[in-house]
Amino acid sequence: MSLLSHDRYCQEIITQNDLVRAALRGADLSATVPTCPDWTIAQLAVHLSGAHRGVAERVRNRDTEFIVPKGVPGVEGAESFDAAGLDAWLAEGAQMVAEALAEAGPDVDVWTFGREQKTSFWARRMTHETVMHRADAFAAVGADYTVDADVAADCLDEWLEIITAPQVLAFKPALAELAGPGRTLHLHATDTDPAVNAEWLIDSTTSPLTWRRAHEKAAVAVRGPMSDILRVLYRRLPADSPGVEIVGDRSVLDVWLEKAAF
Repeated sequence: MSLLSHDRYCQEIITQNDLVRAALRGADLSATVPTCPDWTIAQLAVHLSGAHRGVAERVRNRDTEFIVPKGVPGVEGAESFDAAGLDAWLAEGAQMVAEALAEAGPDVDVWTFGREQKTSFWARRMTHETVMHRADAFAAVGADYTVDADVAADCLDEWLEIITAPQVLAFKPALAELAGPGRTLHLHATDTDPAVNAEWLIDSTTSPLTWRRAHEKAAVAVRGPMSDILRVLYRRLPADSPGVEIVGDRSVLDVWLEKAAF
């Protein structure tokens, strides 16, 4: 369930994308992204703006069935942009998807790979696509990364919803390998206001796993700042990083980090 308003998501896409752009100004576009080692910084930017543009087109077309992508207009050749051109292209892509989603509103029927077949899914998805690729951009340039607690908590909720969605499980049956005896995780953000309720219990003793916001005992607990907890779960930050505390059976967390990929 989305925690933020549709308008907030549309604005957050722009806000997060602007932070990506700011981080990449002056960066070596040919440098490798450490959290996505198959990509250069230029390829990361192309991927992100390509996602924005692809969703903008899907929303504008009101596609209600899955259509095999034939490529995103404007992507071909984008990696040859100079720094100024790539920055402008990033800005344009985010504006395109934010405007398409704002014009449509949250309740228009459109195909998604989640349970919810509405434009609201894509507003949320593009927000958190940008949030996490901002983590990649910041890692590439050595910048300190934080994200507002309510946005980070919603991002983590969305990730758990995605990997338990029937469409995703059918597409990626390997997610069933998360299941095993005693595989429970507790996540506890230590730097948030109590109103955020930033604690989760993930029970992957069965497939599909279940989860809830809760303060409950588990085989392993992961504690730390909200932004760090999010990056650990998204495999953008090593679990043994300073400030992150792991209590209990580390092997349960290791299985999760190995298998919970999409």
